[in-house]
Amino acid sequence: MFDIEAILNAIAPELLLAAAGLLGVTIGALFGDRFNASSFKLGAGILFVSAALAAFYWDGGRAFDGLVETSSFANFAKVVSFASAGIALLMAEGFLRRHDTMRYEYSLLMIFAALGMGVILSSSNFMTLYLGVEMLSLSSYVLASFHRDSPRSAEAGLKYFVLGALASGLLLYGISLVYGFAGGTSYEAVADAEASLGFMFGMVLMITGLAFKVSAAPMHVWTPDVYEGAPSPVVAFFATAPKMASMVVFAIIMFTAFPQAIAFENWQLIVGIIAAASMLVGAFGALPQANLKRLLGYSSIANMGYALVAVAAGVQYGVGALLIFMTAYVIASLGLFGGVLSMRREGGMVENIDELAGLIRRQPGLATALTVLLVSVSGFPLAFGFLGKLAVLEAGWNAGLMPLIIILIISSVIAMYYYLRIVKIMWFDEQAEDFEPVDGWVTATVYLSAIASVLLLIFVSPFSELAANTAASLIS
Repeated sequence: MFDIEAILNAIAPELLLAAAGLLGVTIGALFGDRFNASSFKLGAGILFVSAALAAFYWDGGRAFDGLVETSSFANFAKVVSFASAGIALLMAEGFLRRHDTMRYEYSLLMIFAALGMGVILSSSNFMTLYLGVEMLSLSSYVLASFHRDSPRSAEAGLKYFVLGALASGLLLYGISLVYGFAGGTSYEAVADAEASLGFMFGMVLMITGLAFKVSAAPMHVWTPDVYEGAPSPVVAFFATAPKMASMVVFAIIMFTAFPQAIAFENWQLIVGIIAAASMLVGAFGALPQANLKRLLGYSSIANMGYALVAVAAGVQYGVGALLIFMTAYVIASLGLFGGVLSMRREGGMVENIDELAGLIRRQPGLATALTVLLVSVSGFPLAFGFLGKLAVLEAGWNAGLMPLIIILIISSVIAMYYYLRIVKIMWFDEQAEDFEPVDGWVTATVYLSAIASVLLLIFVSPFSELAANTAASLIS
């Protein structure tokens, strides 16, 4: 018989998401377009309740003979991922209505994508991991091309699908090699295996596939194009929830499935190289960008490089730093993409950075909030993002990763230029045309993200203590 209590401890949020997704498909088939309007708020409610369930079952558990196992470390990521997905869904409603693409399928795709995130975070077996990866990926491909009448959206979805299929193949081939040499697919069996040459080759292929999921160089090439072409609320989702979930899963796999000394030495070097390449590619790639969404795409690549420094620092030093940094990044990214969604005029959405000119004189509240968020994501010491980057620097220092620390500082200084350029345009350039009023959810997200970035800087001690206690569950 199934142990219901153990199952709920391990995957209660995923059970809710699966039930809601299947029920939503049934309701949509019965009611059709009449379900469109209500599906967004219902979907967001389901995602928020899922985040609450992850917090309720904070200590996690183990179920299905070890196929799934969660800890407070995974549940921390679930809370952030599900909550940010719910906010992204609420921000999408008005945008899709204005573009005549408001359909209940969007909400269902978001729910199934969140289910995929939950599955990969709960997995303790490579089979479960791959199931979750594909559920998240397939939902994301459709979301990227959801604006069917837009050639840019269709192109973004196609590029994402083709390159994503390649990355999934590499990941699966790596899993098969690791299974062949380890004799099992559970993280425990892999951790107990001898790190032979074939085993290491499979591990490298897995790292390559996982690097695509977090848009780390050199598997980053899809990111700027998909960010630019996909609908803005979809990109707000891509830049937050899946990034948090995928990066935490990357860390869990490296720390728990490949702890052998020789494996650690090799994957630390590989992850370090990927982190350095991501930081430099992201920083230099963003410099010439005029499109704000494309710039944020390169910014995402650089920030994933910073996060990978924490992964390369190892389980002892990097776990807490990873949680602090990724939380700061998710909060800032939600607000910044709320700013992108605010850039609308009578002719439609505008995305050029110059369209923000003189925003302080037109919408001083929005300009101030965006300035706080840009300061946060740049790592300047006036918002929570500074503490996230400082935590990563400390982790790298303690682990002796001096080359990565130097590259992190250099790329951060370069990134400061293009973030402050946007601030300069908003505050000092000649005033451009006014934006049209946007939905309350979008405006609230921008303001609340800015407020959260400041408050978490001021009251950082409770959050740091929470991150440290959460990290201890994985370290132990």
